[in-house]
Amino acid sequence: MARKACPSPAAIPATLHAFRFLFLLFLLSLRPISADQDYHDALRKSILFFEGQRSGKLPPDQRVRWRKDSALHDGATAGVDLTGGYYDAGDNIKFGFPMAFTTTLLSWSIIDFGKNMGPELKNAVKAVKWGTDYLLKVTAVPGVVYVQVGDAFSDHNCWERPEDMDTLRTAYKIDGSHPGSDVAGETAAALAAASIVFRSRAPSYSRLLLDRAIEVFEFADKHRGAYSGSLRFAVCPFYCDVNGYQDELLWAAVWLHKASRRRDYREYILRNEVVLRAGDTINEFGWDNKHAGINVLISKEVLMGRANYFKSFKFNADEFICSLMPGIAHPQVQYSPGGLIFKAGGSNMQHVTSLSFLVLAYSNYLSHANQVVPCGGRSASPALLKQLAKRQVDYILGDNPLGMSYMVGYGSHYPQRIHHRGSSLPSVEAHPAHIGCKAGSRYFLSPNPNPNLLVGAVVGGPMNSSDAFPDSRPFFQESEPTTYINAPLVGLLAFFSAHP
Repeated sequence: MARKACPSPAAIPATLHAFRFLFLLFLLSLRPISADQDYHDALRKSILFFEGQRSGKLPPDQRVRWRKDSALHDGATAGVDLTGGYYDAGDNIKFGFPMAFTTTLLSWSIIDFGKNMGPELKNAVKAVKWGTDYLLKVTAVPGVVYVQVGDAFSDHNCWERPEDMDTLRTAYKIDGSHPGSDVAGETAAALAAASIVFRSRAPSYSRLLLDRAIEVFEFADKHRGAYSGSLRFAVCPFYCDVNGYQDELLWAAVWLHKASRRRDYREYILRNEVVLRAGDTINEFGWDNKHAGINVLISKEVLMGRANYFKSFKFNADEFICSLMPGIAHPQVQYSPGGLIFKAGGSNMQHVTSLSFLVLAYSNYLSHANQVVPCGGRSASPALLKQLAKRQVDYILGDNPLGMSYMVGYGSHYPQRIHHRGSSLPSVEAHPAHIGCKAGSRYFLSPNPNPNLLVGAVVGGPMNSSDAFPDSRPFFQESEPTTYINAPLVGLLAFFSAHP
């Protein structure tokens, strides 16, 4: 699951960049507006997926019926209640870092695109609350954040349903002596972003989220360090912090500024812009790297004409957009023959959805300001950026060389053998007897389709830049779904369901 950026290949000649850029514009101008995708249906399913990832006591309105209660004693060994939250992917561990990022991006999806969600808005809000209820539990003790429940090594040695798991449920925490500014910063960002979602819906809950976000941020900033150093044996190589903790501190401060409008967060951002490396790795955005998200989010203030002191962030956001444009892209960003953004690493769809979300969000901010992005003598208009984001969404939904949807349950052709324990093993209803650690191996190795449909799950995607995809459980980087692939896709689908 953890990934590292690949070395940059030799720079492509500028003339070739220019030709490819112009060719892209030509192709986009010819590409018809697709009438084949049902974005409303895809939106509904992308949100439903989160119910299939729930841990803990399931509510009466649970719609993914083949899932049952699980991990009901999480936190007991530490004397705390850590039930609830989400399994991040196809295993049974609760990793706090990607779960917090998932919650932040679900919240941002609602903040920017909730008005386009129609009847699905209530389900999207429920998905956020399932995350924040858990994040409130893990931050209930001042000066402590529980960042993981479950031993990943013992879990990955088994193939068990979450309802059956008998592996170690160790609760791992950070504190003043064992810092983790990255995961604590992301947790603060998630709580702050969610406080905006609930501001008018549940004011007291919103205040609780914001107050907790402030406390967790102060802890993260006071006790600086990466959680990979404090808990390397538990979190690596799964969700190792490769990028450093500095971006999460700045990311949290930006969300706290947006949620509270307090001047001290503005001053913190300006004071720490260089120290916390706001302009680094401009074409990365995901659970481990927040730089592009920071720049895009702050730039909205600049484009609205009320925060010119943040103009350097807008410069960085413009650079980010230009780095993604096919033909003049950064060497670390490739496009497959079928038109998919491809970055070396694994679970490529996490890059596709997160980067596309930023492109779409920024295009909206530009539209309202009637501005374009200058890219080396050319310009990227909001309309062009929307087309670029839409192209990625359409690829995911089936407009690709294989003619298959990468979202389970959407369309007539989608992955059947996803790397997901609960989906691949018989449900408790179909097989009430316990299935032990190694007894599940035969289901993992079976060539048969998964018996339980994890509707809305988007898998990791093509295995390389050639658009090839192995529909096989052992190819986990390609066939495993994650919550942080789906979270930004919710916002994208909401927008395109209203603006097809």
